[in-house]
Order: sequence, then C-alpha cells, then structure tokens
Amino acid sequence: MALPLALLLAAPALAQVGLPTAVIRAQQPAAPSDPAPAAPQPPDLTQPPRPATPPARLPLVALPPSMRNLPEGGWRIEGAPATGRLDPATTNTLAEIARRLAAVPGRVTVVAQVAGPAEDISVARRAALANAQEIRRALEAGGLPGTRIDLRPIGRTAAAEDAVELLPPGVPSPSLTAQSQQAAPPK
Repeated sequence: MALPLALLLAAPALAQVGLPTAVIRAQQPAAPSDPAPAAPQPPDLTQPPRPATPPARLPLVALPPSMRNLPEGGWRIEGAPATGRLDPATTNTLAEIARRLAAVPGRVTVVAQVAGPAEDISVARRAALANAQEIRRALEAGGLPGTRIDLRPIGRTAAAEDAVELLPPGVPSPSLTAQSQQAAPPK
C-alpha cells in the first residue's frame, strides 16, 4: 500500500524527469460508472391539499346519567364525576372507553372546565387540572397508556359549569372552539 501511494505522490516529479507515468495512471482507481440518482421533484403547490380523512367513529357505549355523547365524537362528563368524584357507573364506562381507545392509534384529549371560582383564575385552572387528572387515572386503569393522553385544563369558562370532555384522536373540542370564538376580537 505504501508503494502505490508513494508512486502517486511522486508522479509529477517522475514526469519532469522523463520517466513513464503510464504505470502510475494504471494503478489509479476508476471513476464510478453509476451517476448519483436525480433529486426528487418538488411538490406541486398549485394543486389544493388533499382533504383530511375524518376520524374513525368508535362504537357507542352505554352511558351513565353523568355522561353523554358529543355530536362530533367523544364524550362529555358532567355533574359530580366531572369534579373528580367518580361513581362506579362512570368508572366502568371510562374503563370500557379506555379499552376501545387503546385499539385506535393517536392521542386522546381530556378538556376540563370548572364552574368556579370566578375571582381566581389560578385556582379555577388548578381545579380543572385536578379533575382532568382523575379522568386520566380512570382511563389508565382501563388500559389506555397515560403517554397517549393530553390534558387541557381550561379553568372557568363563560358557561361556568363543571364538565370534562373526553375526545378521541382527531376530534375537535366544542369547549375549546367556543372559548376561542369568544376570545377572538370583533371584525
């Protein structure tokens, strides 16, 4: 290996002296025969984007009086269970929902709101977080991994009610949509 490298380095000097360099050129590696693949075509931005696929509807489950189905999909928990005091019927229903959501890919969102206190935003937000954490614990006990659950404690809203929304992947929150519309400046 040292000799060919030495000959390559010495080739210009040998050519000046008049020695044949054909031996040195024959030992050089050949150029690659296959050219590099062409770059991919850029996306066509003149075409409209493909429409999003609607989220898969989960089969209906029998709901206790404290729960109801949301029109776009998902469930709403109201009353005492929405304040973190889960009754056995709500716990069993959440376990069934958790088993069904575990079979669906994507993230699940828990949106919690509270009725009060109106004077202290921080306390209301923390109360909503505690309520959302109770629902998350019930879902985890039912088999849904906690790493797939997003909590959205929104505190006290204009509706001033204790409620928790459980949203499957891809389903928008009616509470967050209503809250963002109220917060938007008039046009």
